[in-house]
Amino acid sequence: MKRTRILLLLVIIGTFNSCTIKFNGASIPLEMKTINVEFFENNAQLVVANLSQQFTEELKNRIRTQTRLSMTQGDADAKLEGRITGYDIRQLTLSDNDVLTEGSSRLTITVTAKYTNNLEPKQSFEESFTRFRNFSVAGRSLQSIEPQLIKEINVELTEDIFNRAFAQW
Repeated sequence: MKRTRILLLLVIIGTFNSCTIKFNGASIPLEMKTINVEFFENNAQLVVANLSQQFTEELKNRIRTQTRLSMTQGDADAKLEGRITGYDIRQLTLSDNDVLTEGSSRLTITVTAKYTNNLEPKQSFEESFTRFRNFSVAGRSLQSIEPQLIKEINVELTEDIFNRAFAQW
């Protein structure tokens, strides 16, 4: 009986010793300790002054609060870099199944992200991520609602990039 317990304990320890740590769905190898998140420059045709800063900080904050990784400059176990490649506001038209109010528009933001995993290079990627919000100004100015739209889209984009990099189920 004692040998069985010891054997079971050794199997459990061996199993957990080779596992990764998960935080909020993130799967990060134990040996990964640092990440370098570069500034995401805004290369979109339509440029919003502080979009790059807001997006980069939202991405860093997500990594800080949902992983155990330390942020570093220069060499790191992983690196996230990229650019904002699209910022577009368009008027929407009605389709058969959509019900839109008069003056409906769509704000779309596209980000290209490159994730380099220096410990497991096969998990590296370079990919574009796009999110949008439909809105109607309805008596308000675009400038009054644009900051909230950007914030909501940034949350979704950073979640998409985070999940692609760290939640590889």
